[in-house]
Amino acid sequence: MALLKPVKRIATWFAILAVAAGLLGRYAIMDSSMTEHHPFRSAEAKERFLEAYDKKALKWPVASEARVVETSYGPTHVRISGPKGAAPLVLLHGIGGSSLHWIPNIQELSAGFRTYAVDTINDNGRSVSTRPIENHDDYVKWLDELFTGLKLGNDINIVGMSYGGWMATRYALSHPERTGRLVLLAPAGTVLQLRFGFISRAVMCLIPHRYFTKRTLYWLLEDMAKKDEHSLALLEEEVDFAYLAIRSFKPHNNVNPAVLDDKELNGIQVPTLYMVGENEKIYSAHEAVERLNRVAPRIRTEVIADTGHDLTITQAKLVNRKILEFLTAS
Repeated sequence: MALLKPVKRIATWFAILAVAAGLLGRYAIMDSSMTEHHPFRSAEAKERFLEAYDKKALKWPVASEARVVETSYGPTHVRISGPKGAAPLVLLHGIGGSSLHWIPNIQELSAGFRTYAVDTINDNGRSVSTRPIENHDDYVKWLDELFTGLKLGNDINIVGMSYGGWMATRYALSHPERTGRLVLLAPAGTVLQLRFGFISRAVMCLIPHRYFTKRTLYWLLEDMAKKDEHSLALLEEEVDFAYLAIRSFKPHNNVNPAVLDDKELNGIQVPTLYMVGENEKIYSAHEAVERLNRVAPRIRTEVIADTGHDLTITQAKLVNRKILEFLTAS
C-alpha cells in the first residue's frame, strides 16, 4: 500500500501532461502560420491583449520612450526611461511577463540610469518572434543584436528577474566584454533545479481556465496575496492579465533554464549580485545561497525577508535600494 500513493501521483501528473500537450497541439494547429496577427491566436485576440497592455502601460510612473529594434529573431519592443547619457541598465522580466513587470521599480532605477525595459522575444509583450528560439545561444545572440541596435556599447548593466536572470547569466558568460554589472533576482534554473511543485503548477496553467492561472499565481506570489488589500488587488489584476495572455498568444516553445555547473558559475567574470526572497517557491533560497557561496564566492548573495518570487513587488523599495547600491559601488 505504501507504494500506491507515489504511483498514483506519478500517474496523475502524466495524465495532466498529456492533457496539456493535447491542448498545446490543438492551439498550434489552429494557427501555426505567420499571419498578420502573429504571435496571437487571432486578430481579435491581438486587439484585446494590446488594448489591455496599453492600459496597463499607463501606470508607468515616469516619462518613457517606446522603441522597436529589428533583430534576426524579430522586432523587439523596448521601453526606455531615465536621463540620456546615463549608464545603461537593461531590465529583463520573467517568463510569461513583459516589460511592464518593472512598474514598481522603474521610478527609482531610472533616476540615475538610462533604463531599457525589454519585452522578451517569444513572450507575452509587444515583441514579435519571427524565428524559433531553440537554445540559450539563440537568446544570447538576440540580446547581443538588441544591445547593438540600441547602441549601448559596452559596460551594460543588466538586471534579470527569474527567466530573465537565467538569460542575463548566459549573456554575461558569453559576452563579459560587453557586460558591466549583473543583478540576478531569483533566476530560474541557473543555480538549482526547479522544484516539482513549481513545474506542476506551471503545466496546469496551460489549461486555459482562470482557476488554474489564479491558483498558480496565488501560490507563487503568496507574500503578495497576504501583504495587504492593495497588494491583493494588484495580484488579482495580475491574474486577469496573465490569463488574458494565455488566451491571446499562441503557445511559446520555451527553452529549459538549465542549471549551470560549478565551473560555469565560478566563471562569471563580471561583478554579480544574486538576490532571492526567503520564501522563494521555485527552489530553496537557503540551498541556492549555500551553493553560490561555496562554488562562486565572488558572487554577492542577499536573502530578502518576508517575500518570495514577488520580491520586486512586495519588497520593491528594499530591492531597488540594494540594486542601486550594488550598481553604484566603487
